[in-house]
Amino acid sequence: MFLNSIDSHPMTQPNAQKPRIALALAGGGPLGAIYEIGALCALDEALGGVKFNELHAYIGVSAGGFIAAGLANGITPRELCASFIENTGSRADVFDPSVLVRPAWGEYAKSLAKLPSVAAQAGLRYAFKGGSLMAAFERLGSALPAGIFSNAMIDTQLRKQFSAPGRTNDFRQLKRKLVLVATDLDSGDSAEFGRPGLDHVPISKAVQASSALPGLFPPVEIDGHCYVDGALKKTLHASVLLDEGLDLLICLNPLVPFDSTRAPARRLLSSGDAVIPKLSDGGLPVVLSQTFRTMIHSRLELGMKGYEHSHPHTTIVLFEPDHRDPEMFLANTFSYRQRRALAEHAYQQTRKILRKRRTALSAQFAPHGVTIQQDVLDDLGRTLVSHQRAQASVRNRSGRALHKLEQTLNDLEHAIQAA
Repeated sequence: MFLNSIDSHPMTQPNAQKPRIALALAGGGPLGAIYEIGALCALDEALGGVKFNELHAYIGVSAGGFIAAGLANGITPRELCASFIENTGSRADVFDPSVLVRPAWGEYAKSLAKLPSVAAQAGLRYAFKGGSLMAAFERLGSALPAGIFSNAMIDTQLRKQFSAPGRTNDFRQLKRKLVLVATDLDSGDSAEFGRPGLDHVPISKAVQASSALPGLFPPVEIDGHCYVDGALKKTLHASVLLDEGLDLLICLNPLVPFDSTRAPARRLLSSGDAVIPKLSDGGLPVVLSQTFRTMIHSRLELGMKGYEHSHPHTTIVLFEPDHRDPEMFLANTFSYRQRRALAEHAYQQTRKILRKRRTALSAQFAPHGVTIQQDVLDDLGRTLVSHQRAQASVRNRSGRALHKLEQTLNDLEHAIQAA
């Protein structure tokens, strides 16, 4: 787990004014949602003076939009865990991730209907118009489906979930500001659902559009426009909220490039049967994963530096996985079988970084009325998912003594760096 923070000399709020605290959640597919739920559960427990389902504003991109929409509707991080990770919530709240791997039969049907005409055109162009064989194959590409899996159930399930008493599927009826970002496929522009002009779109439909990763899911048509994943334009889109004035912005980014040269172990196969000394030895999936993560993270780093200069009176804190952590890199981005273990891992790693940096974070959070609950972090028996809570053992005295020693050394390191 890695923490980056931008402390831009935040202005102390008058006693009568409640600090404006917001949350920005980046995307990352199902793995991103799992990480963000685990991390949010840890933060929600450990930070006093703030409730993550009662913040001033939220912005979400792709999988982060799914989480942000739930929080803005008053659903707590623990309730999101029960719904998405453990599937133990109420029947209306349970979101079964397996619905996201259903074939997009509608897209397949449209492609089959187009295939005879497209094939005839390609054949005529090649035979009689002097076209190349490659050009003929490119023409056939227009008959391929626009997505492999159907994302229609995102709208269906969230619409049902947000119809419960006390919730809403209408941006305009929310008690808190919510923005979900997608990308207009035809223009390449960002579409900020929830802002004036796009606030009439149902929240569930906006989540579906924001998470429509090209190639995997078909574009989502809304009011004659086709929308795809919001991460195509930017990784975080935090400026949408920062421009309206904030005191504290907490950001979560689930995908980071993996530094295998500094990792404690280099087992790059989930089975553990082989040791791959270089990422290139992991084959095409590992290479593509590292490439994708590096690209989106470089955009995030540039964005964070820009926020520091453009919004000097806002404290911005970024939580993300440790670049040396093989658990979050090796996990299959679209694996649901591992979601309990991965959520627990994100939860524990977030608690670890809070313990390690509690002195520095306390100084950053204090002007905004946010405190770190020492007793919560020092309770080493806390776990996230239910079956691990039941199996958790109480740490012995020597373990607690080592923990205290580690904290003292961390505080000393921070003091030396500050000096």
